[in-house]
Amino acid sequence: MTDVVALAAELLAIPSTTREEAAAVDFIARRLIASGWDVTVQEVTPGRGNVWASRKGGGVTLSTHLDTVPPYVAPRLEGTRLCGRGACDAKGIAAAMLVAAERLVAAGEERVDLLFVVGEERGSDGARAANQLPATSRWLINGEPTESRLATGCKGALRVIARVKGREAHSAYPHLGDSAIIPMARMLLELDGLALPVDTALGETTLNVGLIRGGSEANIIPGFCEAEMMVRLVGDAAPVKSALDAWATGRATLEYGSFIPAQRFHTVPGFDVAPMAYTSDIPLLTRWGTPLLFGPGSIHVAHTLEEYIAVDELRVSVDHYERLVRTLLQTGT
Repeated sequence: MTDVVALAAELLAIPSTTREEAAAVDFIARRLIASGWDVTVQEVTPGRGNVWASRKGGGVTLSTHLDTVPPYVAPRLEGTRLCGRGACDAKGIAAAMLVAAERLVAAGEERVDLLFVVGEERGSDGARAANQLPATSRWLINGEPTESRLATGCKGALRVIARVKGREAHSAYPHLGDSAIIPMARMLLELDGLALPVDTALGETTLNVGLIRGGSEANIIPGFCEAEMMVRLVGDAAPVKSALDAWATGRATLEYGSFIPAQRFHTVPGFDVAPMAYTSDIPLLTRWGTPLLFGPGSIHVAHTLEEYIAVDELRVSVDHYERLVRTLLQTGT
């Protein structure tokens, strides 16, 4: 049987930031074809696509994403940790799913599918496309770092861009212009005071200002400024939009982007459970069966230069995925 740590390291050695996943897709597809799986590579955009591998169908799909956030960080083994970009989010998980599926098939269980998508880290175009495939599974186990707990639920996500328009002028004569950056800066300081929804299970709605762009040169009064934000939703997006609309009225324009709703998930006895503050591709994969969310590793180190996964946890996660699949297959629809 394949060593899951070695396989994870192979995957980590392939750079695959969002929109640049082609090499990782090719690696996974070729491996599965060589192992006798029926493989479909679904083109999402030219040169990149989702990988769907099936045998008998009608059972459980193990799914995660192959893209990572930038920048690429090469894999390395530091004591009991496998480090590198994607170690826990989510190439270590992909490796564990591959090995678990390999074990199940070797034991004669072929009611397991694999779905590896692109684009999860920015807009989830892969998952949106994958939901058009003729899926037959009754259950979907999606992989994200949950510290080896089954998620009871997951926050949603809403992207928002706020824009302020000013008037350019020579910086030596500021009275002839109208800065767009100064009023935007003042507005952003008000965001902490917004009354946003709270959920008893998922907690507080949170808002992150992740990107700010403005102006063109230091000696020009800035004529534009925009701030891109990510809202983590705990319920309906309407009250959040209402609060942001009121915050922006008369001062800025808002553009609402990609939206993923908050979710509640199926759980299985015998596993620790907890709610997750992040979102996943699950709401976009509605045709793939009743969803569960599970994965080794911690989201607290994902998207950081110190990303890692504990080797022992990675190895045990293969057993967990196999156990989850077998348990679900014994459960009625």
